[in-house]
Amino acid sequence: MPTNLPAEAKAKWIKAIQISNPYERIIALQDFLSSVPKHKGTEKLISHVKHQIATLRREIEERERQRKSIISKSEYSIKKEGAAQVVLIGMTKSGKSSLLKILTKAKVEISDYPFATKKPAVGMLPYEDVSFQLVEVPPIVDEGEIIGGAQALSLIRNSDGILMVLNGEDDIFKQFEIIKKTLERAGILIHKPNGYVQIEKRRAGAGIQVIGKVLNATFEDIKKLLLSYKISSAVVRCFGEVTIDDVENAIFENTIYKPSIIIINKIDNAKVFIEDIKKVITDIPIIYTSCKNLTGIDSIGETIFKTLEIIRVYTKKPLEKEPFKKPFIGRKGITILDLAKSIHSEFYKKFLYARIWGPSAKYPGEKVGLSHILEDGDIVEIHTR
Repeated sequence: MPTNLPAEAKAKWIKAIQISNPYERIIALQDFLSSVPKHKGTEKLISHVKHQIATLRREIEERERQRKSIISKSEYSIKKEGAAQVVLIGMTKSGKSSLLKILTKAKVEISDYPFATKKPAVGMLPYEDVSFQLVEVPPIVDEGEIIGGAQALSLIRNSDGILMVLNGEDDIFKQFEIIKKTLERAGILIHKPNGYVQIEKRRAGAGIQVIGKVLNATFEDIKKLLLSYKISSAVVRCFGEVTIDDVENAIFENTIYKPSIIIINKIDNAKVFIEDIKKVITDIPIIYTSCKNLTGIDSIGETIFKTLEIIRVYTKKPLEKEPFKKPFIGRKGITILDLAKSIHSEFYKKFLYARIWGPSAKYPGEKVGLSHILEDGDIVEIHTR
């Protein structure tokens, strides 16, 4: 782990991250690497910075290509709609377009020739009283690169979840490894780690906020570490069991986990047994589909809902019998506080108490405070001063 970096190395890192020009930033990162001590504890850091340099070089190449390309950046700037934005990724001829058309009735081109998808395609998948925005991303190629380059990867990174579509008529495990490695190079994880840290920098003056627990450090330890890297305003989100080393790694890595689902399409002619797949891929939900006979199609909405741990909360006015039909959407673990803030700042500032009906209530109409954790299907009535 890159703890106790010398002051010279820290200074060079701070200088590097302040440079926006990719050419100059590569030079600064190379200078930073020259000052990092070479030992087992810094192997991961050195590897990651080398990946950053490689990514910057690919971005430079991508910019040069885009000068002659008709692909518009705005095509990849897709505003989120519905309960969640989920991207469909996969290699060419995996059947992503066919799935998108069946699930959402989107008007997409379905072709017999490879690499037909040149830009993102969007559709809405209804599930019970919510809907999911599905975005088909141009395919990943054999070398592990993706059509659309950095823009496509940014779209995946900003999404709420991933549907990885694999062609059952081809080598499933090879496809899986190529896609997985392509995402990992962009700092996107599909396997949920035991613990990881995300650092979100905020506007100057906002201070340091730590959400979650760091096993071997206090808040002051974390604040001191961030300040040593000239980070004075940030939210540090800790998931699972993490240490102060994980916090420092996050300064360099910027890794993010995306809840993922694997769809093995064209299952009619699959070349591998389901039992063999389950032995290799054990921690990601798998759906087996066929666009010809609609096998597995009906289970996709429910699987997205469960995998993304979506919570629907219904609100009602005091003295009213029925709640509003449209629910507020959150994730597992949201509280009355989160709900109040999402409705209006006044509900939080003038909050007195809430009454709840549903799965999280001990009894109908239970009186609770801001820290009460909500569950899917709860009905909430907020009382203010």
